[in-house]
Amino acid sequence: MKPYCEMSREELLALEKELTLQYEEAKGKGLKLDMSRGKPAPAQLDMTMPMMDIFNSSFDMTDEAGVDVRNYGCLEGIVGARRLLGEMLGVDAQHVIVFGTASLNVMYDTVSRSVTHGVMGSTPWCRLDKVKFLCPAPGYDRHFSITEHFGIEMITIPMQEDGPDMDLVEEYVKDPAVKGIWCVPMYTNPLGITYSEEVCRRMAHLAPAAEDFRIYWDNAYCVHHLYEDRQDTLPEMLALCREAGNEDIVLEFASTSKISFAGAGISCIAASIGNLEWVKDSMTYQIISHDKINQLRHVLYFKNLDGIKAHMRKHADILRPKFELVLETLERELGGLGIGTWTKPLGGYFISFNAMDGCAKAIVAKCKEAGITLTGAGATYPYGKDPHDSNIRIAPSYPNLEELKITAELFVLCVKLVSVEKLLETAK
Repeated sequence: MKPYCEMSREELLALEKELTLQYEEAKGKGLKLDMSRGKPAPAQLDMTMPMMDIFNSSFDMTDEAGVDVRNYGCLEGIVGARRLLGEMLGVDAQHVIVFGTASLNVMYDTVSRSVTHGVMGSTPWCRLDKVKFLCPAPGYDRHFSITEHFGIEMITIPMQEDGPDMDLVEEYVKDPAVKGIWCVPMYTNPLGITYSEEVCRRMAHLAPAAEDFRIYWDNAYCVHHLYEDRQDTLPEMLALCREAGNEDIVLEFASTSKISFAGAGISCIAASIGNLEWVKDSMTYQIISHDKINQLRHVLYFKNLDGIKAHMRKHADILRPKFELVLETLERELGGLGIGTWTKPLGGYFISFNAMDGCAKAIVAKCKEAGITLTGAGATYPYGKDPHDSNIRIAPSYPNLEELKITAELFVLCVKLVSVEKLLETAK
């Protein structure tokens, strides 16, 4: 079929009639499917269940350093957990603090302590007239929700093929009110791309006007590869910043939420000793220790980075066919029509789809009306405002293959129908 923009009005009207019939038929099936968030599938969670068999009532609940994990203490996390997550990120254990279930909570707390008590002795943000954050977009909606929750002004930084527009970043950090930037550097949410080494180096060499500026380096997908023989690579950011004489500028976050159990993993922050001391100072008032039993459970189950990698290859075997099914459907049904483009990630949890300008909200609405829940249009931009109303985040992980096939086919049908309607509207 030729590109929709080359069709005559008569051809578009005929196509609209045909697509509407297909859509009404799909609505009549009473579907109820969800592709709104990057949730691990039940099969992924099932494979980690042997972790639950590690302990019994007679197990010696001490770690390698002799810490009784059932008791108070060890604020920064047990040594094995610090080492395990450090290996995953490529940093020494001394630069890691281990927290509870998920990194999102750690990022929230880090922003919160910056607002109330300042960063490493700097003026608390709550005492400043204006605080701003740079937000590469399309990006992670929950990052944007945190900064919006604290009343921090968000500045959209367009994403390019190799990461954020660094020319803009370097210009904006000259403003002392700019205190941070959100980054998902590897298999980004939702684009699925990985920052280039040049982008990482420019980020490490930033010279912000604000001494309390921090890069929030959310390395959520650092081991989430889809292919054994094709994997994106990412420089180790803490080392890059140290080489640049800028060690304090980065705060790196990660967790096992999509490795072991969603909401029941362990998380961490990796940073300079100075940053860790700043974090620990407020933690002493907040908590005596995180769940060290769960930390030990993870250490005994995964053992080391090789154990994590072997486990993630099993995850990839489940996720890869799902990504390939969606991408094959998009290419087969929409390729050459000129009504959409999409990313082809080698890892992570998302595919980013760009519809024709002004169509994303209508596509998501039509999908919902037919029984398919997608992430809300605009969610990948600060304040939920996509300036082009174009981007849609596709999360293939949770549905099984049969459900995903139905979902993908209905999605492309909605894309076609909304695109035709848009072309007819603009052709009036």
